[in-house]
Amino acid sequence: RGETVVLVTGAGKRTYRIVRAFAVVAGALVLFGSGANVASAEEGLSIIASVQNQTVEAGVSQKQPVAGVTITVTTPAGAMIGTGVTDVAGLISFPIPARDNYIVTLDTATLPNGFTMIDAAKSVSIVDKDDFTTTVKRATFFTGSSNTSSQTLLNRMIQRGADGLRLGLVIAMCAVGLSLIFGTTGLTNFAHGEMVTFGGLMAFLFNVTMGIPLLISAPIVVALGGLFGLALNVYIFGKLRRRGVGLISQLVVSVGLSIVLRNMFLYQFGGRTKPLNDYSQQTVMRLGPTSITPRDLTTAILSLLVLVAVALFIQKSRTGKAIRAVSDNPTLASSTGIDTQRIIRIVWFAGGALAALGGIFRGLDEQVGFEMGSRLVFLMFAAITLGGLGSAFGALVGGVLVGIFVEMASLVVPSELKNVPALLILIIVLIVRPQGILGRKQRVG
Repeated sequence: RGETVVLVTGAGKRTYRIVRAFAVVAGALVLFGSGANVASAEEGLSIIASVQNQTVEAGVSQKQPVAGVTITVTTPAGAMIGTGVTDVAGLISFPIPARDNYIVTLDTATLPNGFTMIDAAKSVSIVDKDDFTTTVKRATFFTGSSNTSSQTLLNRMIQRGADGLRLGLVIAMCAVGLSLIFGTTGLTNFAHGEMVTFGGLMAFLFNVTMGIPLLISAPIVVALGGLFGLALNVYIFGKLRRRGVGLISQLVVSVGLSIVLRNMFLYQFGGRTKPLNDYSQQTVMRLGPTSITPRDLTTAILSLLVLVAVALFIQKSRTGKAIRAVSDNPTLASSTGIDTQRIIRIVWFAGGALAALGGIFRGLDEQVGFEMGSRLVFLMFAAITLGGLGSAFGALVGGVLVGIFVEMASLVVPSELKNVPALLILIIVLIVRPQGILGRKQRVG
C-alpha cells in the first residue's frame, strides 16, 4: 500500500534506544526552555549603557546610578548611531540596526561636579559584533573610588579568603555527587557541569519566566535535578554498563553529552548571563574584617548545612554505609546482599540534586548562564583529585581548599586567570600524591 517498513535488529536496536534516550532528554529541555527562547527572539537589537558611581567605606563598596551623563554610540568609521543622556537609573538604551562593531563613548565633561572616572581610559567601550550572543549588549562605566585602592593587603587577603570559602562550599557540594558517581561506577563524568547548569536554568525558568518565588521553586528544581541525573543513568550510562562498554568509551560519551547539552542550553537560553528575580538587590554588610551580602551569607550557611547533612547520611545511615561499601568494592558489596544497581541509582539522583542546588546558589551569586557549570567542572575535578578520588569526604575538603586557592590567586594574577593555579594543583597532586589528601594507596598488580 505504498508503506515503507524499517526493521531494526541487533546493534541497530541498541543504537536506536540510545538515540531515543537522547531525544527524550532533548525534548524535555526544549519544552522547559521554549518560553524564554521565544521571549528573547521578539526583542530588537540594542546596546544598553549604564553609568554607576562607586563609593568605598571601611572596605564596603556601594554603587549608585549617575543621571544626566551623555553617551554616544558610533560605528568604527565614525557614523553616528545615537546619542543621549542617562536617566535616573543611570541607564540609556540605543537601538542598533545590525549585529556589528560599535564604539560606546562617555562624555566625561557631562559628569556631575565632583564625579570622575575610576579609570580615565575606560570612558570608551568597544562592542564587538561577536559579543551579541543575545539581542542586548551592555556597556557599563564606573565613576568614584576603586574597590581595592582603599584596602590594605591584609584586608584584601581576608576578603578573598571569605569569598573563596563561599566558592569552595559550592564546589564541594557539586563535587560530592561527581565523586560518588566515580566511586560507585568508575565513570569520569564530564557532563556533571551541565547538571549544575540545568539547576541554574530551571531556577531561572521558574523564578523569572513563570514568576514563582525561589523559596517555592528551589525544592522543585532540586527534585528535577535529581530526576535529570537519574535519567542520564537509566537511559544512557546504565545501558552502556550493562552492555559491557568500557570506562574510556563511557568517558567519551560523557564528553559528547556535555557538548550537546551545552549547545542546547545556549540555543534555548542565549549567551548572555541573566539574574534571578529574587534577592538580586542586596546591601553589603560587615562581618568583622570582611564584607558580604545577606544573600551570600545565607547560601554559604545553607551549603555548609547541606554538606554536613550529606556527611552524616553517608557515615551513619544504612544507605550511606551501602554507598561506601559499593565505592570500596562493588563486587564484594554485591556478594554481601547489597543491591548495587539500586545504590547507583540513588547516587545518580543525589548527585543530580546536589548539582542542581549548586547551580541555584551559583546563579544567585554570579547570575545564570549556559556555561556556568562547565566553568566549574575542572575545579570540581581538581577538588576530588586533591581530596581523593571516589571519597565523598575528600570532595568536601578538596572543594573548600580549591575555592579558597582560586580566590586568593586573584591577588597575584589577573582575575581571568585565577582558575589556572587551581588546575596546577591538580597536576601537582597527581604527580606527588595521586591518591589525594584522604585517599588510600592501592596495590596495582
